[in-house]
Amino acid sequence: MNRRLFLNQFGMGLGALSLADLLNPASAQAKTDGVLQTLHHAPKAKRVIFLFQAGGPSQIDLYDHKPLLKEKQGEQLPAEVRGKQRLTGMSGNQSSLPLVGSPFKFNQHGESGTWLSETLPHISKIADEICVIKSVHTEAINHGPGVTHIQTGSQFPGRPSIGAWLSYGLGSDNKDLPNFVVMTTKNKGGQPLVSRLWGSGFLPSKHQGVRFRSGKDPVLYLNNPPGIDTQSRRGAQDALNQLHGLQKEGNRVDPLIDSRIAQYELAFRMQASIPEATNVSNEPEHIFELYGKDSKNPGSFAANCLLARRLAERGVRFIQLYHQGWDHHGGVLGGIKSQCAETDQPASALVQDLKQRGLLDETLVIWGGEFGRTNYCQGKLAGNSFGRDHHPRCFSIWMAGGGIKGGMSYGQTDPYGYNIVENPVHVHDFQATLMHLLGIDHEQLTFRYQGRAFRLTDVHGHVVKPILA
Repeated sequence: MNRRLFLNQFGMGLGALSLADLLNPASAQAKTDGVLQTLHHAPKAKRVIFLFQAGGPSQIDLYDHKPLLKEKQGEQLPAEVRGKQRLTGMSGNQSSLPLVGSPFKFNQHGESGTWLSETLPHISKIADEICVIKSVHTEAINHGPGVTHIQTGSQFPGRPSIGAWLSYGLGSDNKDLPNFVVMTTKNKGGQPLVSRLWGSGFLPSKHQGVRFRSGKDPVLYLNNPPGIDTQSRRGAQDALNQLHGLQKEGNRVDPLIDSRIAQYELAFRMQASIPEATNVSNEPEHIFELYGKDSKNPGSFAANCLLARRLAERGVRFIQLYHQGWDHHGGVLGGIKSQCAETDQPASALVQDLKQRGLLDETLVIWGGEFGRTNYCQGKLAGNSFGRDHHPRCFSIWMAGGGIKGGMSYGQTDPYGYNIVENPVHVHDFQATLMHLLGIDHEQLTFRYQGRAFRLTDVHGHVVKPILA
């Protein structure tokens, strides 16, 4: 009897399955410990780092070069360009909307010749790594619905966030760390961030994001209280698990109990894994220099980017960074400069750092906000104190690594930067593409709730195939 026949006939064929995994790594890679036992297709990425810029960054001052606005500055936005778009009440006199060009210079960078603002000197260095999508659009016109839409697929609260869906579908790559981690830049004003943005909605609660805070205790209530050692905590945990087991005997299917047990066990393991993952003291000095001076300041965007890299290399599935302060209804000139001073170098460093460690090919990095800004002036044009209102019709994001074609721009807006004229990408298309890169067919990862099969992309979404490597 040869080895292959032996493996097939004994142990219910499990030996043959193990051999198949060894001989065919692609099939082994397609297995998950989430609800998807196997992926729908071969993945390009294993994890996601989403650098969310809350408030609506101005695409016209960062990524979408519109020289015509300089020429037409002070003139009225043509009625045929605006069409019948509804505007927010913050636009003031809506019969007088003077155009205003960007106060910043644009130049082409990299072999790709990507146009980028002078406010992005560090992202300009990775121009050939990123794909700038200039034709993203949404129906949401205000911040709450806008952020909720891009994070959950619906403008209405209550749906699971992207990270929760991925945790539910794909499970964990590291049993000692959460599948879904959230960090916010400390001491930032702007539109408020609420925990439902990283919530699990109607999915089991173990899939919600775990928020890391700056300071010596990144996760609240994780450490043992005074007088309780690890052995005592383990004993209490075992006793609690026995009680949960007795509770389950009377009701064999109770996902709430299962989630509670899983969360308690993860919390116990995190007592050892979190301090190790968040301790950056062993990082060499040149890494801190790469991310910038703020990288030694816990809770800054730079420090969070560095921590995101550490979590990515330890197998965290979805890492969400929130950076507020992009809501520039006034003071665009100073506001953009200030925001880019905080975010430009760390975002670029993250891509470079992942690449030099061989992690970029399997890590999808995303930079973007909930909508864009208008091409017309809000407030007084004189003295560069002008602002820009919310603009959902078109805005820019960029993606890098994880199966994305670098060094390209996708989609195009009209010369006024107001409407999309080529290759529109809806928020649901963006979400469908993200899931595709992780090996998921967005139409097939669903959860039945209140008589309906829900999914992240609702009943919409198409994969943006031209940007895939």
